[in-house]
Amino acid sequence: MPAPFAAALLPLALLAPAASPVSLVEADFDPATAFVPPAAVSYADDLVPYGSHATVVTDRSTPGRTVLTVTVTGLAPGHEFPAHLHTGACGADPASSGPHYQDAVDPVQPSTDPAYANDRNELRLVLRTDEQGDATASAAVAWQPRAGQARSLVLHAGTPAGPHAAGDRVACVGLEK
Repeated sequence: MPAPFAAALLPLALLAPAASPVSLVEADFDPATAFVPPAAVSYADDLVPYGSHATVVTDRSTPGRTVLTVTVTGLAPGHEFPAHLHTGACGADPASSGPHYQDAVDPVQPSTDPAYANDRNELRLVLRTDEQGDATASAAVAWQPRAGQARSLVLHAGTPAGPHAAGDRVACVGLEK
């Protein structure tokens, strides 16, 4: 290849995006019935009002470790929202997000066995909203999700049994484009 031609290709090679170990998803919550499928779905607009916002940062820059940071604005004030990675995509039916993503998959689904359904095997966090309905929470696990298998982050309603008791699915944020 002639040198001038190769030199002309160098800037193009530099433009090629490298796979980033950090991903960012920002989305406003919309109804599941929106004309264009939304990136973030609210199933309970009293807890997750339409137009409220989520930012999800997934950091896989350290080998064998994942840190997930979620920031929400405009949700129901003074509420606890347990949140978990799920295997399915967000959809009109809250169940379309599938079960919780597990590093070691429980052969019995839905998973209730504490050997699988625990904070070491599932990426879990709790968003506690302030008086404006804003919250930030982070969680870290000593593994990285398998490619294409942690497709959404689901916010649950929470229950009187405590913040790690999931409750109904009230919102879903798609993590895959």
